[in-house]
Amino acid sequence: MISSSKLKSVDFYRKIPRDLTEASLSGAGLSIIAALSMIFLFGMELNNYLAVSTTTAIVVDRSSDADFLRIEFNISFPALSCEFASVDVSDVLGTHRLNITKTIRKFSIDSNLRPTGSEFHSGPIAGSIKHDDDSDEEHVEGSVELNPRNFDRVGHQHDILVVNFYAPWCPWSNKLKPSWEKVAKIMSEKYDPETDGRILLGKVDCTIEVDLCRSHHIQGYPSIRIFRKGSDIRDNHGHHDHESYYGDRDTDSLVKFMEGLVAPIPLTGHGLALEDKSENATKNVKRPAPVTGGCRIEGFVRVKKVPGNLLVTARSASHSFDASTMNVSHFISQLTFGKKITPRVMSDVKRILPYIGASHERLNGKTYITKHENSEANVTIEHYLQVVKTEVVTGSANHEHTLVEEYEYTAHSSLLQSPDIPAAKFHFEPSPMQVLVKENPKSFSHFITNVCAIIGGCGNLGLDTAQDDEFDEEG
Repeated sequence: MISSSKLKSVDFYRKIPRDLTEASLSGAGLSIIAALSMIFLFGMELNNYLAVSTTTAIVVDRSSDADFLRIEFNISFPALSCEFASVDVSDVLGTHRLNITKTIRKFSIDSNLRPTGSEFHSGPIAGSIKHDDDSDEEHVEGSVELNPRNFDRVGHQHDILVVNFYAPWCPWSNKLKPSWEKVAKIMSEKYDPETDGRILLGKVDCTIEVDLCRSHHIQGYPSIRIFRKGSDIRDNHGHHDHESYYGDRDTDSLVKFMEGLVAPIPLTGHGLALEDKSENATKNVKRPAPVTGGCRIEGFVRVKKVPGNLLVTARSASHSFDASTMNVSHFISQLTFGKKITPRVMSDVKRILPYIGASHERLNGKTYITKHENSEANVTIEHYLQVVKTEVVTGSANHEHTLVEEYEYTAHSSLLQSPDIPAAKFHFEPSPMQVLVKENPKSFSHFITNVCAIIGGCGNLGLDTAQDDEFDEEG
């Protein structure tokens, strides 16, 4: 067994008997200074250990080829009807997606961007619209020419008024004209306007009755509207409650549709035109018409991480548009790239990187207006966006964890006049490089070593200084 005396022989910290020591004012002062120094340096070291340090590098984008970029938006168009508003996506790889509806919602709005009803449903996209075969036979004028002076009067005299809003220059209107007049003649002979009065077919030339067509928010030609007696109510904002027809335009289809409208209405005592609830007569060919001329479009699309375009314009496979009267002025409530970052996560990240997120919503709250004048007709509003990915990574090199993946962008906008239908065009170009921010992990052992060095250094410095002062006094 090793005796205690032998163990004491290896003591590095031997005691000095208390009666051999003497307290002094200089020693007390040095002790206080040494203690304060230790506390101060310990606080500095602890703060350094708890603080997050990062390194920033520019690297090639680490995304895989299967990754898609999400574009989320909320844009209001005060002069573009939801009836024809289309969201299209294309890219340099040849992708072309037209009239995306699955992830898009539309709401009719007035000129002050206020919603005027529930969500506007475009319904299923119709294929090719059937028309009568071209023939040289002369057609008889069977529909009634309507204008602002007789429109309301005629509408109140008949349970159902079906109106063809057309433009003579429009090829689709000219295709419809023969069958429309023929159907109007057939219906007037079967349901005499004077003795029956349940249905009447009319027409409006929108190149002449511009204000009348504008009041009914007609933007595509031809537009067939269905007005029901007692249900076409105008409120204080001038809104109309009626329907649009989107079915085939040949004579047989139109006659069948008109018969379906008349069927539920009794011949006598027809005060109100009740809507046909049958499943077969008018299914998928008529839908509520937009109550105002504006549209708020919100939702998201997923695109490949290559240069491409997000386009909002008027589109239809069976209507024509007057490009000189189209206006795509818009207000951007939101336009962001990437997954939505919760405020809590963004707050945590900003503690590490205060500058992050400064360009995440560069276009939010911006308004782009084109005046409806000859000098600014056929105006397309283009936005050129350069998108850069920022990735914040935590953890060690072997166990990296992505804290947040955020996309920021720069934006440059311009107005372009062209003969094409005006559009709001967002050209996005993802950068092949990305900003990689890594959090530098702190070693706890390094922190303990520094704390020990502070304690030992300050203690020894104070002890050596006190001993030197004592020797000076003895000398």
